[in-house]
Amino acid sequence: MTIADARPFAEPLDRLKRAGLRPTRQRLALTRLLFGRGDRHVSAEQLHAEAKAARFVVSLATVYNTLNQFTRAGLLREVVVEAGRSYFDTNTSDHHHVLTVATGSLTDIPVGTLAVSGVPKIPEGLEVERIDVVVRLRPRV
Repeated sequence: MTIADARPFAEPLDRLKRAGLRPTRQRLALTRLLFGRGDRHVSAEQLHAEAKAARFVVSLATVYNTLNQFTRAGLLREVVVEAGRSYFDTNTSDHHHVLTVATGSLTDIPVGTLAVSGVPKIPEGLEVERIDVVVRLRPRV
């Protein structure tokens, strides 16, 4: 038996504490689902379905609220692919994405393979926080 088997919420608990978030039952369970399988992209609806499959009762509203709290705390990065449709990325480093429109699949573009140039002049007193590029793919017609 490993430590993870004996204390399945040890890593999620530590992650939440480091982010300054109170480790509620919902946050612990969703943290375990989100970060238990490496870097990935997940929508609120997908995470809600995973929680239901794991027999963890949580409302979709709570999932949305938790994802937004995690994003504000720096645990996740929100990737908006169109109005009203977002994915939450467990990889918070600077990188870009490819969206396969037909399947809704979002994947990372390897760092260093895409360069952004021609950024417009930034108004006085502001700075670029991040540049997000989403390359959309569709079948040829």
